[in-house]
Amino acid sequence: MIQSHYGEIYALITAIFWTFTAISFELAGKKVGSLSVNYIRLILGFILICLFTVFSRGMVLPFDATVEAWIWLSASGIVGFVIGDLFLFQSYLEIGSRISMLIMALVPPITAFLGFITMREVISLSNLVGMAITILGISFVVLVKNPEGKSFKFTRSVKGIVYAFVGALGQSLGLILSKIGMGSYDPFAATQIRILSGIIGFTIVFMFMKRWDKLKEAIKNKEAMKYITIGSLFGPFLGVAFSLLAIQHTTTGVASTITSIVPVLIIPLSIFILKEKIYPKEIIGAIISVIGITVLFVM
Repeated sequence: MIQSHYGEIYALITAIFWTFTAISFELAGKKVGSLSVNYIRLILGFILICLFTVFSRGMVLPFDATVEAWIWLSASGIVGFVIGDLFLFQSYLEIGSRISMLIMALVPPITAFLGFITMREVISLSNLVGMAITILGISFVVLVKNPEGKSFKFTRSVKGIVYAFVGALGQSLGLILSKIGMGSYDPFAATQIRILSGIIGFTIVFMFMKRWDKLKEAIKNKEAMKYITIGSLFGPFLGVAFSLLAIQHTTTGVASTITSIVPVLIIPLSIFILKEKIYPKEIIGAIISVIGITVLFVM
């Protein structure tokens, strides 16, 4: 039973890692801005994973990867890290990491659809039911009826919700590109390629926006660097690698749905660390989303 669910187990571990990452990067972003946090965490994550692969694979860089793998995984890094995470991290500042990660639960249906279109991955009836329940839980939190009861409106910043949605779209496409490029290749080495392309992408962004002074200020901020380091350990290093392990052992749609448990895992951290007030409907919505995830895990 456990062996048949390796992919699901790896995805669940990924969710735990990403919960710590979201909180850490929200705290850091409030101090030095999301752009600097994105750039620094990729560099720290790259250093960590290079040290790991020296001992695990005997090489500091993925020299054994094929040209095809480099192309697909590099594209995945640009789409997932540069575009997707840039918008996701900005949504942390607009609507908070808790609501942002709840909206990111839209990743599964998007990923499943893209997986079906590009790789003909089968979407079973139980998968569709689980995804539908997950989306219902998100809608319960971010939408509320107008006083007249004739239409719905957003309960949070529309701009923040749009940013989170673009982040979800970037992560979905990044997962698909990763699976195409990775195949049976080592997930940690594949993560190196993704992070490296992300670093190059953000370097271009900083050159274009001329934000090097902001980056220097961020590096000097000890409190922010502490949170970025924690987030880098659980995000670009462990989190991304385990997410790739997950999609190696199950479909991208199922893996990404299970990682959507983050909205529930993040609730106690939001209360005790961020001192946020949690409303009953937000807890109910998060629980509904997890029920959807459970349907995928056990069926």
